Amino acid sequence: MRERPKAITLSDTAADRIKEIMSRADNKYIGVRLGVKNAGCAGMAYTMDYAEEQDPLDEIVEDKDVTILIDPKAILFLLGTEMDYEVTKLKSGFVFNNPNETDACGCGESVTIKPAIVPN
Repeated sequence: MRERPKAITLSDTAADRIKEIMSRADNKYIGVRLGVKNAGCAGMAYTMDYAEEQDPLDEIVEDKDVTILIDPKAILFLLGTEMDYEVTKLKSGFVFNNPNETDACGCGESVTIKPAIVPN
């Protein structure tokens, strides 16, 4: 039986940053919860938060010793995404290289995402 591809992957930089953040967290969390919400002028924004518990419908991704829990309502919008962490002169933060993005607003706070087409 062939292994199912991961819904998302992490760059080494993103994995290292998440491990660092998790090691400094006040509570013991099981991972990071990733999702999308309606927001901004382009329509959607990525969400990240600490995950205290697993929802039965969460998609669980283990990559580079990091646990990501994906909100089931977000999974089709995130399939094939690589999560990275970038540091520039003026800002630092997580970025999502998402093949399902079709547009982004000028300020970079929101994106337009189409659901992935899953082959039968």
